[in-house]
Amino acid sequence: MKFNRWIVALMLGLAGTSALGADLPLLTLKEAHETALRNHPLISVADLKVLASEQVVKQARSGFFPTLSANALGVGTAGNNTRLEAIGALNNPAIFDRGAGGLIVSQLITDFGRTANLTRSAKLRSQAEAENAQATREQILLGVDSAFYGVQQAQAVTRVARQTVSARQTFLDQVTALATNKLRSELDVSFARVNLADGELLLSKAQNDLDAAFTQLSNMLGLRQTTNYNLAEEPMPAQVSTNAFEFIQQALRFRPELLSLRNQQEAASKLARAERDARLPTISAVGAAGVAPIHDSALPDNYAAAGLALNLPIFEGGLYVARQREAELQAQAAQESLRDLEDNLIRDVRIAWLNAQNAFERFRITGQLLENARQSFDLAQARYKNQISSIVEFDQAELNLISAQISYANTQYEYLLQRSALSFQTGTLR
Repeated sequence: MKFNRWIVALMLGLAGTSALGADLPLLTLKEAHETALRNHPLISVADLKVLASEQVVKQARSGFFPTLSANALGVGTAGNNTRLEAIGALNNPAIFDRGAGGLIVSQLITDFGRTANLTRSAKLRSQAEAENAQATREQILLGVDSAFYGVQQAQAVTRVARQTVSARQTFLDQVTALATNKLRSELDVSFARVNLADGELLLSKAQNDLDAAFTQLSNMLGLRQTTNYNLAEEPMPAQVSTNAFEFIQQALRFRPELLSLRNQQEAASKLARAERDARLPTISAVGAAGVAPIHDSALPDNYAAAGLALNLPIFEGGLYVARQREAELQAQAAQESLRDLEDNLIRDVRIAWLNAQNAFERFRITGQLLENARQSFDLAQARYKNQISSIVEFDQAELNLISAQISYANTQYEYLLQRSALSFQTGTLR
């Protein structure tokens, strides 16, 4: 009978693979992760920032290497042995006609740790950028998980909505035929029409939510055009451990934002030491050599010289002291920011753990609710077929079953998402 086939279709609920999306390309969660990490522009931004930070390390480290420069000079004077009277600075007061060129090399011998601290600070900031890039990856992966499960949730609801519309259309046809034969009242037909319209509204919203979910998923995958997929079901993980401290310890060890801020705080400390060392002297070896093919008879044909240069800052108007103090205060601020992040991270992990626990419990309860709703529907269906109850009781049992099916789908994918959120909070989402 059509009536029995309607019951079977409705009872299937979420079971099995529907024709919904069966002809679409298959996409697993792992493949979605790989596609997002390959295509999403924020991943490129993060990687480029890491590469840029590595160049800063090279800039700071360049102070350890010698510098070599070439120079060429041509001078013509108004008369032999021209003198400068007012030049605005100390200089050799004699100027000769000459044309010369040569090389100058300078090698830092020691600056008492300033360059070393600057280099170490740059390396730590580069490591912090690398951790920020990892944090960006995990944020993208969490977004992919959310969109992926959102599509599956919307597909499950759409599946229920389509089955509901089909079943209610069949039921309306049957009740209409029974009413024509005076076996059912017109009130039953009216109720059946209302229920069909309500099912069509449910399907319309479910389809719109599904289209929006696919749009969100495509965006997270780095695609400009919305692409629909047949998403592979992920296995349901077991209930999370009841030991929240275990997850907190993981977060304190692995959370990339925390590792990044630790590196930034240490980099700020190294910078403060470098600014302190700026008040110390620097010692360099300097050498110069060249030729003068055109020169005054008083000058030789070539030249060469080498020596040591000592630079000792004596007074800079408080510049070095202020820069050192600024760096020290920035390091203290970074330390407090680190402590604040650790506190917030512990809070976020506890909340994510609680949400995961609650999501699993809700999933378990909705499973029981679905089973009870099915039993209630079976009873209401039997009573209605035997004309013991009205269509109102039957409709209510049907609504309860549909609501339970949708709730079961929602809690199933909500639990999967909360597990992903917990992995994100602990820094273990890969």
